[in-house]
Amino acid sequence: QVRLVESGGGLVQAGGSLRLSCAASGRSFSSFGMGWFRQAPGKEREFVTSIDWNGGSTFYLDSVKGRFTISKDNTKNTVYLQMNSLKPEDTAVYYCAAKLSPRLQVTSPSEYAFWGQGTQVTVSS
Repeated sequence: QVRLVESGGGLVQAGGSLRLSCAASGRSFSSFGMGWFRQAPGKEREFVTSIDWNGGSTFYLDSVKGRFTISKDNTKNTVYLQMNSLKPEDTAVYYCAAKLSPRLQVTSPSEYAFWGQGTQVTVSS
């Protein structure tokens, strides 16, 4: 079992930045690839980005490429999502998740085994 706890969400103006953190406990965090998803009201949960188990490879949703950066620190059992140049359409609850598959480009929520409770990100125009 892996327990994930997100933090760092909040209210920010368009063009601003936020850094989300996801702290893990339980089974060996370093063996998991991780992902970030988001869900806006009335919409399905959407893949944002993923990172492999050692942080060497990343994959992004096209609309966040160049603005968001995922990173993983296995010494701190934490994965981060740095979000820059935020837009109102980035407003959502953001979730981190751990996957068992070694594949990087895993975008379906059903392929992630463990989830955090989510953190709200609101971008005002």
